[in-house]
Amino acid sequence: MEQTASFTETQIPPPDRHAESQRLVHGHARQHEQTASEPRPVTVIRAHSFSPMALFRTVSRLADYRDLLYTLSIHRLNVRYKQSILGPAWALLQPLALMLIYTVIFSRIARVPSEGAPYALFAYCALLPWLYFATALSTATNSLVTHFNLVTKVYFPREILPLTYVIAALADFLVASTVLGGLMAYYRVPVTPLAWYVIPIVAVLTVFATSVSLVLCAVQVRYRDIGVAMPLVLQLWMFATPVVYPLRLVPRSWQAAYELNPMVGIVESFRRVVLQGQPPAFHALIMSAIVAVVLLPVAFAYFKHVEATVADVI
Repeated sequence: MEQTASFTETQIPPPDRHAESQRLVHGHARQHEQTASEPRPVTVIRAHSFSPMALFRTVSRLADYRDLLYTLSIHRLNVRYKQSILGPAWALLQPLALMLIYTVIFSRIARVPSEGAPYALFAYCALLPWLYFATALSTATNSLVTHFNLVTKVYFPREILPLTYVIAALADFLVASTVLGGLMAYYRVPVTPLAWYVIPIVAVLTVFATSVSLVLCAVQVRYRDIGVAMPLVLQLWMFATPVVYPLRLVPRSWQAAYELNPMVGIVESFRRVVLQGQPPAFHALIMSAIVAVVLLPVAFAYFKHVEATVADVI
């Protein structure tokens, strides 16, 4: 016997588009009401105290914004060379151009001694740390003023802005250091194990540059003369540092006061360990390290103390 299966076809009604839209609208409305009813986090910016515990808590909170620090530092490098034909090559051209000018003036005309090394290499070896310091200061000083739209609209630790400029200057320093290696190979100057001293020397330089940048950018918000005077100050500061001349040309009666300039120990020690294969100028370098280490917490405390009124004054 042949069996026949019978199926009943059920038709599904088309979806009611209007009803579905109404459900979505009401759903979003309920979600908005729930969100609006929840209290939003509020950050009140007050003048920080100068106590060590308050500074420690502030530094601990800064670690939560490390992604922002990294992102803004990369952005700083990208913007600096955006729509530039030479791009990052500018980090090489500036010290090279200054090296050529100083070589002609101080080697051919003024006949400044270069400690037995080719003057071009002598000058370039000192220009590297100096330009790192000068670039960090000149750009970080205007960091808060330049980004006033960001400072007045959203909260984040304001010290991140000058720090990104110091990091960008450090990146330029590392790029320009490749030319130093090429010059040393060209002039057949060997690299000695004492070159490892470069790491603590650059660390001291970074701490000092960060400290001065924090102070200057905080003062620049209230007194714009700082940014205007910065090129002149850096020019005078360079000639008060053994960049284009050796340290031994400074009279002994002046050296005690001369070494109070932290850049003296940094630049002279950098040139000794890299170019001359000699130990650092320990006395001057220790003086620089003490100034940098003492100045950093003081500068950070001052910056956080005035941070509360930056958005109002800027």
